[in-house]
Amino acid sequence: MLLEVRDLVIAYGNLEAVHGVSFEVEAGELVSIIGANGAGKSSILNGIMGLVEPKAGAIFFEGKEIASLPAHRRARMGLRLVPERGVVFPYLTVLENLMVALHGERDRKIVNSRLDWVYGLFPILRERTNQEARTLSGGEQQQLAIARALVSSPRLLLVDEVSMGLMPKLVGRVFNLLQSLNREQGITILLVEQNALASLRISHRAYVLETGEMVLEGKAEDLMKEERVRKAYLGI
Repeated sequence: MLLEVRDLVIAYGNLEAVHGVSFEVEAGELVSIIGANGAGKSSILNGIMGLVEPKAGAIFFEGKEIASLPAHRRARMGLRLVPERGVVFPYLTVLENLMVALHGERDRKIVNSRLDWVYGLFPILRERTNQEARTLSGGEQQQLAIARALVSSPRLLLVDEVSMGLMPKLVGRVFNLLQSLNREQGITILLVEQNALASLRISHRAYVLETGEMVLEGKAEDLMKEERVRKAYLGI
């Protein structure tokens, strides 16, 4: 098992946002956690990445318990987070944003190879390589955020609300990109999303999170047929 989360509890002061959730992700899967705004989805990803400290529970990555490790140690193990709204370093160029993720890699051939790879995935970023990130469109910034996470060859890509703030015509492109990264590049992805329909369409399996608790799980295609999911999240 690549990622296993057991009885995870995350709290902010006296407010408990995540109530003992458990789930797993196998290598090569694209797994979604769907739920309404405020359900605790982003808190789970931040807990896995080490950006917030869990109140209780265990997180295993490739069989190793990582809940006590700082975020940079988890990053070195191969976890990468694409933050909500495609947060980038606004006053750094596209290339400089990518190089931040490659900090510490001294082999120029490896650096060039990885840059060529992500530029191949996102041709618009090659065209914008010397532009400051703040001058990019919302969709281009989202692509840069994904590229920055990918350029260091992650073992697990954590994607937080990838559709947030995007124009509707761009949402489909971004989800198609994630599906391609998983199915053609073999990258394991854990995606948290409010856009349940788009998320389930590209996922192998999914979990439904409501007010900090996992209430359903299963194959994505099966969950799309569940009446509870259809009414609450799919609008059908």
